[in-house]
Amino acid sequence: MSQEQPIKYGDVFEVSSQLASKPVAPQDATIMQSAESIALGHVPKGGPASIMQSATAQNERIGAVSRDDMTDIARDEGVTVSQAEVVGQYIYPSEAGDGERAARYPTTGVQSESTTIGEALEAVALTAGDKPIEQSDAAAIQAAEVRATGLGEVMPGGIGAEAQHAAAINARTTPEDDKTTLSDVLTDETSRLIGDKAVKKEDAEGVVGAEIRTKSDLATHLGGVAASMAVASSLNEF
Repeated sequence: MSQEQPIKYGDVFEVSSQLASKPVAPQDATIMQSAESIALGHVPKGGPASIMQSATAQNERIGAVSRDDMTDIARDEGVTVSQAEVVGQYIYPSEAGDGERAARYPTTGVQSESTTIGEALEAVALTAGDKPIEQSDAAAIQAAEVRATGLGEVMPGGIGAEAQHAAAINARTTPEDDKTTLSDVLTDETSRLIGDKAVKKEDAEGVVGAEIRTKSDLATHLGGVAASMAVASSLNEF
């Protein structure tokens, strides 16, 4: 058995005693990455997500955590992100000061302006950009595009149509490296939409429904289109 010790939250962040003793978990790092992408528009080098990813790599290597692990505190309380500066600590909603917006799924954050559908889609290129596009992703992108433009239909030649085409091609492509990914379609998304709007709860719910409709497990992809819309919706509601 390895004698190496896992990297715990207390080793890298100033956090509550309850969290300090817990090993940094892989899914916590993914959640922080998603929150940074939504609130800041990028994942800062050397920021909390980057630190957490390095820590989880070490923790996975020594067998302290598995890839699907998430702390109960991260699941229940979320993580904080401010638009000006990412804060590498956990907070409880009751402790949030004025102007702080606590989003329950999948993170909490702070942001001064509403996040648009286009911005939520662009964030996916950072959080799940390497994922090959599947039918569920295409359905979610189409649903998001329809809600952003307000036209009630998928635009010919738009991102929804591009995603659908990519999903169809990917289904017949064997080498994973040859498949079209989410980042291939969603990078610089806001400049390609003919219309955009702030994400509302009903928008997120519609996209979640579209993404899970074709999946046997009825689950959204962590860091994917539906999850990003849910984050943005929650941030915008506070």
